[in-house]
Amino acid sequence: MKYKLIAFDAYGTLFDVYSMGLLAEELFPGNGSALALMWRDRQIEYTRLVTMSDPNPGGSKYYLPFWDLTIRSLHYVCKRMDLELSSVNEKRLMDQYAKLTGFPDSLNVLKTIKERGIATGILSNGSREMLATVVQSNGLEPYLDKVVTIEEVRLFKTAPQAYELLLKAFPVQKHEVLFVSSNAWDALAAKWFGFDVFWVNRLGHPFEEIGEKPTYEGKSLTEVLEAL
Repeated sequence: MKYKLIAFDAYGTLFDVYSMGLLAEELFPGNGSALALMWRDRQIEYTRLVTMSDPNPGGSKYYLPFWDLTIRSLHYVCKRMDLELSSVNEKRLMDQYAKLTGFPDSLNVLKTIKERGIATGILSNGSREMLATVVQSNGLEPYLDKVVTIEEVRLFKTAPQAYELLLKAFPVQKHEVLFVSSNAWDALAAKWFGFDVFWVNRLGHPFEEIGEKPTYEGKSLTEVLEAL
């Protein structure tokens, strides 16, 4: 077997960040999908601002936990969309975010990989508590060897220090890792770092116009199994 570790991004890859749109639509009729989309974009934008503005190897001085950035992104988007966000609705949205719905194939793919004797892990921008909650709520805990968060380096992906955490957490070399992400920017950065990557392209989007193409590409997590 070529790979000793299959490492997954969490948000957008194993867990559906846009499932938030259903609750958002209930709370803000006619605005749910737009809110979910803009919320995700702002969340990622904040991680980039924090990291790029102080890419210190010891961690960015602007670092805030992913949970905090997620809340602040929600505040921004509601102001931008002129939506009044009550404390009750904020709590409902954030409670829902903590327990995002996993994609239908997430559990089976992780279980199958473990049955094949390959190590599994998550590498995520998410804070430790966030990840523990969403992993447990989707029943994935028995099929993950480790959940690795960028909290240790205080630099979000796509900083190379974030991807390096996998090499510190597992006894593997770069060429023995397959990194799986649905985010093209994440897949590209992992490829630049030196990992083989599988891009889960559920929406049929074009890949980024810079850098190397992903090692593998498929429309679902299930296709990762075919790559093995």
